Amino acid sequence: MSEVHFSHVGICVSDLERSLAFYRDALGFRERTRLEVAGEVPETLLGLHPVDLQAVFLERDGVRVELLHYGSPGHRGSGAPRPMNALGLTHLSLAVADLDGALDALERAGAHVLRATRVHNPELGAQAIFVTDPDGTRIELVQSGTGLLSSS
Repeated sequence: MSEVHFSHVGICVSDLERSLAFYRDALGFRERTRLEVAGEVPETLLGLHPVDLQAVFLERDGVRVELLHYGSPGHRGSGAPRPMNALGLTHLSLAVADLDGALDALERAGAHVLRATRVHNPELGAQAIFVTDPDGTRIELVQSGTGLLSSS
């Protein structure tokens, strides 16, 4: 097999500007590239017809996220958080230094805090909770006193 490298994670969004404000301004991702695509090539790749797509690539800590906004055929789904045992990608996870401070800032930016998910593990010196972005994508926030769960 040829060499494989991580490229990005794609997230379908209902309102591109609102999601940009959330991921860029509230979570600190940097905008890298914008694309507008339509026609046969993206229709074939995506299995959708017709396709009129705006995509914005964002990056933070070496991880790239692609926000996908479909002018056509539009988006599907209710925006409710998917169950954690649904097949496929379940969530993004971010390490934070101050969980309560991060929660306050994200809630002001439009995140929905899933308060019932908050846990504390004294053995690891860690706390975690889920929030959702404006379209219901789960984001796990982890504060670890030991650095065990963060990349730094």
